[in-house]
Amino acid sequence: MFFLLAVVISLAAILPPVLGTRGATCNATTPCSSDYPCCSEYGFCGNGYYCLGGCDPISSHSLNSCKPNPICHSANYTLSDTSRILSNYTYFNDWVVQQGSIFNATSDGEPAIALTLTENNGGTLLSSTRYVHYGRITARLKTGRWAGVVTAFITMSSLKDEIDWEFPGNATTEGQTNYFWQGVIPQTTNGVTETGLSDTYSNWHDFTVGIYLRVSLTGNLDTLTFLVDGNVTRTVKASDCVNNATGVTEYPNTPSRIQLSLWPAGISTEPQGTIQWAGGMINWNDPDYVSAVQCNDTTPMNSSVTSYVYGPNVTLDTPVHRIFQRDYAYQQRR
Repeated sequence: MFFLLAVVISLAAILPPVLGTRGATCNATTPCSSDYPCCSEYGFCGNGYYCLGGCDPISSHSLNSCKPNPICHSANYTLSDTSRILSNYTYFNDWVVQQGSIFNATSDGEPAIALTLTENNGGTLLSSTRYVHYGRITARLKTGRWAGVVTAFITMSSLKDEIDWEFPGNATTEGQTNYFWQGVIPQTTNGVTETGLSDTYSNWHDFTVGIYLRVSLTGNLDTLTFLVDGNVTRTVKASDCVNNATGVTEYPNTPSRIQLSLWPAGISTEPQGTIQWAGGMINWNDPDYVSAVQCNDTTPMNSSVTSYVYGPNVTLDTPVHRIFQRDYAYQQRR
């Protein structure tokens, strides 16, 4: 399974190699130690790349344990191939694949990047390396179309401020907008469903998040705007997000990375509510999925065959390759 990504208003950074070592788990009440000072976005202490994108300053050893967040640079990048995307944290470029895999693709004659999801890889997450505080971010994409599989274009801050465009795969004429403040799940959802889209699996659409700060005589007026193909579909004002019980404005307002993902919501380890929202359990026998890869080896395979290995050369330029089986026997092939 995959979805296609064509154009994103993006960010850029190149940093030296950074390695990391993992320690204990962490949260706001159990921060990291000085030995492994940085709390990653997944709740693990560490050093090196754990201190980079997504590092949670509240759960880290101190507020300055995380590396500073690189600021946004206005730009329009066409992700027509993977040259500006790196698949690990050894170096940072414009984007980094935090999980899963991507490949070059073409759709309607337009070069694009495809994000993959398999039964074993847990989906793919692609993140920008610079942070946006205020601005306008647009992604041109096609979504997946399988129940239980969610395509997402979001912004996520180190404090878990989140702004979402999400697309459950069983509803390809809809898009869902949502926002969260510091990871708090509200009793009543802030999500809204935008309907009437032409098939998001077959057709390209431009989805936009606009994060604006307007200054007036009465104070700052933060506004969050969602657009489809340049047309405003929803506007959220910070002044409408005040918690009456606490007086706190629960509105996302911290610098955030752009993230694009294809993730399996319809699996047994997800909460029942998430599975229902995503359209039910994933059918791993879906024809679109099983037809994506076809293996036609000249040697019949059975369940004990796991891999290919190479043996000694038979000719000057063609080494023998062998089928590796679980019982450690080798079948020689040329």
